[in-house]
Amino acid sequence: MKSVFRILPAAGIMLALASASPVAAQGQAPALKPASPACMAGAREILGMKNAAAMYANAVPGIVQQTKQALLQSNLNYQKDLDEVAVVVAQTYAGKEKEIGEKMAQIYCNEFSDQEIANLVAFYKSAIGQKLLAAEPKAIQMSMQAMNLWAAEFSDTVTAQFRAEMRKRNKPI
Repeated sequence: MKSVFRILPAAGIMLALASASPVAAQGQAPALKPASPACMAGAREILGMKNAAAMYANAVPGIVQQTKQALLQSNLNYQKDLDEVAVVVAQTYAGKEKEIGEKMAQIYCNEFSDQEIANLVAFYKSAIGQKLLAAEPKAIQMSMQAMNLWAAEFSDTVTAQFRAEMRKRNKPI
């Protein structure tokens, strides 16, 4: 049986790393230095050029759906009501995912100076920056496919080695 190891997409990796950090485990946001209005504007511009909002566009409906499903597990007799309430809750919090973008901009400002942000904006507006913005999603997708293929093949190699080592111990698996 072929073993398949699946690499997480970039957003999933970020989420997995964030949830694995001690700060996230404690439910605390990372401490960020205050950001200037110019830095925030530049960071928002960079995130806009990178179409970062696509990563979290479905965050609210996704969380509403997950919450509904979790509540449904122990309240099967309320399915109709929970379906109706989910629509109300989703409407109530529509747009709240923009807070993620603001936090991302603040994080950029925490990692880069105002001048560096301005330089990045200029870079992304340049010909090579525009090419990077256009080509990077495909390069990332192809890289993820290559990693998935490598991981699947390597997983088979590791499984074969385990089996060989276990056979040496007269414990075939």
